[in-house]
Amino acid sequence: MPAPLADRVRAALATVVDPEIRRPITDLGMVRSIDVEGGVEGGTEAGVDGAGGARVTVGVDLTVAACPMRGTLVRDVTAAVEALDGVAGATVELGVMTPEQRQELRTRLRGGTGDPVIPFAQPGSLTKVYAIASGKGGVGKSSVTANLAVALAADGLSVGVVDADIYGFSIPRMLGVDRQPTRVDSMLLPPIAHGVKVVSIGMFVPAGQPVVWRGPMLHRALEQFLADVFWGDLDVLLLDLPPGTGDIAISVAQLLPGSEIVVVTTPQTAAAEVAERAGSVATQTHQQVVGVVENMSWLEQPDGSRLEVFGSGGGERVAASLGAALGTDVPLLGQVPLDPVLRQAGDDGTPVVLAAPASPGAVVLRDVARSLGARKRGLAGLRLGVQPV
Repeated sequence: MPAPLADRVRAALATVVDPEIRRPITDLGMVRSIDVEGGVEGGTEAGVDGAGGARVTVGVDLTVAACPMRGTLVRDVTAAVEALDGVAGATVELGVMTPEQRQELRTRLRGGTGDPVIPFAQPGSLTKVYAIASGKGGVGKSSVTANLAVALAADGLSVGVVDADIYGFSIPRMLGVDRQPTRVDSMLLPPIAHGVKVVSIGMFVPAGQPVVWRGPMLHRALEQFLADVFWGDLDVLLLDLPPGTGDIAISVAQLLPGSEIVVVTTPQTAAAEVAERAGSVATQTHQQVVGVVENMSWLEQPDGSRLEVFGSGGGERVAASLGAALGTDVPLLGQVPLDPVLRQAGDDGTPVVLAAPASPGAVVLRDVARSLGARKRGLAGLRLGVQPV
């Protein structure tokens, strides 16, 4: 005998994933009720596939009344239920979680504790954390970060981005994010763009308003981005650092001791010298430098020749210098050519790896992303399961 329709409806709802939390709504306690009227279960003689099938009403409790994804939830729940045999139509009745329900949800999402912690700093975390750094501004660090994140997500990884460039935030623009995180009491659910979870101070300040903060406030902002935001189970977390070797770079090393550094430079000698200093921070913070990305390497001409607008060799010099300073191999991960398409794609909010995947810049950035995604998570902070005898 087929399972009762109400049971089949609940099984179908288990396939509906909350678009912000990325978990089934049944697991999150969002399904309040399932009511079946008419059809076979309602006592009529209608066939399971006939026009007289059952009407199903599903009660769904949103995390907050102003949930920006309510329309998506209604659409997905309706589609899942109406696809079942014996259902003539479905109605979704929205409600809002009580404070007690939200507390239970936060506790469930945080692994049994309602207190915020930085998940990526916990023993056992398998998330690879890369801090994208540069010595000076204007070398394309944010463009590299946005494209790496989207390329990693396109390869099937779960990816998050923290825009840690508090003063010069640009990640929301480059990823096309135009809304704030959803606040569930003390927990923030980050917006998702192109499959990437994103948080930035730019989501909280009015357009055109500068952020004028000193060091302690910068540290606290970064700490909240890491602990108060529900990131879920990420494979990779990227941090777009501000240029230089200031407060945020130090805070990242303190809050995320297992993080690794990717240095972005241009071929220009002046830029390369400053980038070396940014990477050399690792000698004091005991972080590993994964490699160097050289941006704006050349401009390809119509005849196929390369115009080296900013000179050449900067990326190789930075990699060699950091390798000597750190006593380890620091590879040149890739050379990204100057490409108007890359700039336009960033301005439009769709990174070039998606907007023009066959363009020269996109090909290089995708290769760099795959090399980072394939690396194993370091052993720093992990429990090795060794017990003294």
